[in-house]
Amino acid sequence: MEDSPYNCIVLLGPTAVGKTSLAVRIASHYGWDIISADSRQVYKGLDLGSGKDLSEYTDAGVRCHLLDVATLQSEYNVFNFQQAFYSLFDEFSACGKMPFVCGGTGMYVDSLVRGYSFVDVPRNELLRKELSVKSLEELGGLLLRLRPNLHNRTDLLDRERTLRAIEIETFMQSQEGKALAEADRAKRKVKAFVLGLTMPRENLRQNIRVRLKERFDLGMIDEVRQLHERDGYSWERLEKLGLEYRFISQFLEGKIASFEELFETLYHAICQFAKRQETWFRGMERKGVDIHWLSRNGSKDAAYSQALNLIEKNVAFV
Repeated sequence: MEDSPYNCIVLLGPTAVGKTSLAVRIASHYGWDIISADSRQVYKGLDLGSGKDLSEYTDAGVRCHLLDVATLQSEYNVFNFQQAFYSLFDEFSACGKMPFVCGGTGMYVDSLVRGYSFVDVPRNELLRKELSVKSLEELGGLLLRLRPNLHNRTDLLDRERTLRAIEIETFMQSQEGKALAEADRAKRKVKAFVLGLTMPRENLRQNIRVRLKERFDLGMIDEVRQLHERDGYSWERLEKLGLEYRFISQFLEGKIASFEELFETLYHAICQFAKRQETWFRGMERKGVDIHWLSRNGSKDAAYSQALNLIEKNVAFV
């Protein structure tokens, strides 16, 4: 143990690896709440497509925070998430409750573990004027040069979002931005003990296929149809909400010819997404984050027991 004890626990891993069920068991064992770190589950109405699995929490009597906290009328981003987390972190710490985070959105998790610094960046009208003559493709290339490890590629699909991302990154790389970021970092005292859940690639791919079929059977296509027809969200808006919403929207628009094509295209895209998540987590390790990996190669009980042993061995709070 280091002199500074851990004051937060994080469970991360790729999609369909079983994070939610493991997190619920851990939270139930210790009497904790869960803080979700998922960039789509924050939105109301994105249930099946985002894998919200609300019954897993309610059946176990475990409360999960940061679900259904935004509507699709606005953009919820990593800054919004981090600020909401810090509010919960202060609340939990004040009453002696361990903040316990579970999620697979790499940037959301990383923003807590490595203490991303965000500043309320003002509009830069001069920069915007200079960029007004550039195409969306040119703006995307500029953003990728400023931020080569860009996680949220949907920023590249919308001109205003791309402009804003360039505006923010330009400011944050300035001396003023760096100074404000350092001052912000000094305020944060989050020291996270990080658990990671993994399983062999072929097992994960099978989990993805089984889970995808279950969600289609439960009405995932109807969920997307209702978001468009009943709630009035455009196909363009829905297509920016991740793979399930993108491909199902295209299917409903007639851009994908058959359900079989939809299923297989979406399945392979989710498998590729899981690989990108794993790459992000390996990148966190290269940047100094110590992730204690739990293997789902065996039974669920083995990963659960291993998690409890690691927590009780390393976290003084318990």
